[in-house]
Amino acid sequence: MRILLIEDEKKTAAFIRKGLEEHDLEVEVAIDGPSGLALARGCGDQRFDLIILDVMLPGLDGWEVLGQLRQSPSPPPVLFLTARDTVEDRVRGLEEGADDYLIKPFAFSELLARVRSILRRNRQRKDEKLRMADLEVDPGMAKAIRDGRHLHLTPKEVQLLALLMRNGGEPVSRAVIAEAVWGMGFETNSNMIEAAVRRLREKVDEPFETRLIHNVRGVGYRCGL
Repeated sequence: MRILLIEDEKKTAAFIRKGLEEHDLEVEVAIDGPSGLALARGCGDQRFDLIILDVMLPGLDGWEVLGQLRQSPSPPPVLFLTARDTVEDRVRGLEEGADDYLIKPFAFSELLARVRSILRRNRQRKDEKLRMADLEVDPGMAKAIRDGRHLHLTPKEVQLLALLMRNGGEPVSRAVIAEAVWGMGFETNSNMIEAAVRRLREKVDEPFETRLIHNVRGVGYRCGL
C-alpha cells in the first residue's frame, strides 16, 4: 500500500513516515501543495492508495489540492490531518470529499487505525458493482450510470449512494450513514446528512421519471423502487 503524505512541517512528516513504514506501508512525502498535487496525479505504478493531507500548505492549500484531485477520474481517498479544529472546517473537509478528518495534535495509534480503515474499505470495494433498476454504481471507480447516462457524482456521493443500495431497499439510519460515510464521531444532529441526500437526489432522481431515494420518516433513508 502506497501513501502520499502532503505535510510542510518536516518533524511531523518524518514522525508520521517513520511510524507508517514500521507498519509495512510505503510512504512518500511532499512539503507543499503544488508538488503534492503533481505526485497525487500520478498514474499506473505511481498511483497512491491514500493521501494524508494538511490544510495549511505553501503554494496551494489543502482545500485547493482536494478540489483539483476530485476533478480527476478515480481519485484516491484523502485523510485530512490538520490543526484546523473548528466544526466548520471539519464539515467543509468532509463535504468537499475527504474520507476522514483528524485534528492535530493526534495519537499515532488513532492515525494508524484510521489509515487502515480507509485502506480496508477501499480494497473491499474496488471490484464491487451495484445495480438497482436502471441504476449502476461502481464504488471502486467512483462512477454511477442511470438509464445509460453518466451521473456527475462526487466520491462522497457515490459512497453514500452505494451504502443505500447495499441495504436492498431497507432504511439506513442517520447514525449509520454518519459513521459509514463521514467517519466515526460525526455529529448526527448536523443538517449535513440531509443536505448531502438532497444533492444526491438532484442528480440521481430529478432527471428521471422514477425516484429511487426515499425518506423514511423518523428512521433515515432507503434506496429502492
